[in-house]
Amino acid sequence: MKSTRIESAIHWNDKLETLGKTMSAKPPETFNLDRLDTPIGVALLATDAEGFLRALDWEDHVPRLQELLRRQYGTVELNEARAPGDMRKALTAYFKGDLDRLGSIEWRVAGTPFQQKVWHALPKVAAGTTMSYGAMAAKLDAPNAMRAVGHANGSNPISVVLPCHRLIGANGSLVKYGGGLSRKKWLLEHEGVVL
Repeated sequence: MKSTRIESAIHWNDKLETLGKTMSAKPPETFNLDRLDTPIGVALLATDAEGFLRALDWEDHVPRLQELLRRQYGTVELNEARAPGDMRKALTAYFKGDLDRLGSIEWRVAGTPFQQKVWHALPKVAAGTTMSYGAMAAKLDAPNAMRAVGHANGSNPISVVLPCHRLIGANGSLVKYGGGLSRKKWLLEHEGVVL
């Protein structure tokens, strides 16, 4: 009799585990993936069905792109498809010197409320200028959150368009950049920052 109860309990736990997996399993997010040649490498553009930019990273950083998308959306499928023409034109124009064109690109991000706050603040740092992590934290009314700002900046899925490259160390050092410091330096110089 004791053995039957144990077997029943194991069977019930297996059913609960299966039910939990079934209930929590959500279908993967599906995004389109396009490539755009730029002066600093091939940019990968992940867009959704409505044409919003969800991620921009570099071809030599595919694992990083996949990880950033996974953190925000869970399981993600990327299908080869062209990004909207206006988005491609705006990015091409930016890389040719029309710095204001980034503002015309429509984007969406997931992430925590604090990450969202940081990512929405990044485009307000004007091209040709930089800001320290501490100054950004103060601007967000969280003066002691310099590290959290750095973390959010490092988790930014939409490079260039959400210009995380414009955040630098308090001493003016470039610190780090997910796409590599040489790209960060190029982007800042392209925008008119004297390093």
